Amino acid sequence: MTKTTKTSRISTASPVAVRDQSPAVEERIYQDIYDAIMEHRLPPRTKLTEQVLCQIYDTARHTVRKVLSRLATEGLVDLEANRGAFIASPSHAEVKDMFELRNIIEYAVLDKVGREASTRQIAGLRRMVEEERQSYLTGDRPRWIRLSAQFHLALADLTGNTLLVDTLRKLVSRTTLMIAKTEAPGHNACSFDEHDTVLAALESGDITLAQQHMAHHLHLCEDRVRPDDTDHFDLRSVLGKG
Repeated sequence: MTKTTKTSRISTASPVAVRDQSPAVEERIYQDIYDAIMEHRLPPRTKLTEQVLCQIYDTARHTVRKVLSRLATEGLVDLEANRGAFIASPSHAEVKDMFELRNIIEYAVLDKVGREASTRQIAGLRRMVEEERQSYLTGDRPRWIRLSAQFHLALADLTGNTLLVDTLRKLVSRTTLMIAKTEAPGHNACSFDEHDTVLAALESGDITLAQQHMAHHLHLCEDRVRPDDTDHFDLRSVLGKG
């Protein structure tokens, strides 16, 4: 009786330990791929082979699929039937349409935020821009790019409209991954200097000026869209797993 009880305890404890590790592995895979995409180490149309990812991270296929599904929901990966997962590669026509839609949405966002947001909420955005600036200056490119994109989502979040934020999240992700990699402020993926001008206008209570600065910023972002890239990359070398 005693031996049977001990065996039961061991067999029921083991699966729990494995499940507890899964979220950590899943998040690590997600962050590695996200950073590689945003740094353009994995360019558009790169294939994310499930088997290779399983080997790199020594994990189960279902964990990899959950990550790919999450990236697809965010607009960073396209899942194609019978072909697999690829880094998203919007056409030039789609990029044009997405920036047009972003202009419409973010114009409306600024109108609502400019009328309703509190001084404390605007101050929170100001801190985010300063973190974005510091990340750039200290060479933390992944954090800098992530904050650049999150600025637009944080601004939209102040509207309290969840559907709007979800729609904008996919647009921001898909447009950001198509912007050329460059280092100079004013020519980067999403410049903190341009974000600063939008915030300054909001802080002064000039909604129209904030909208004009945002439209100019998005126009510059669209101009930075990279040309088609046909290079192919090895997942193991890019993700740094040897």
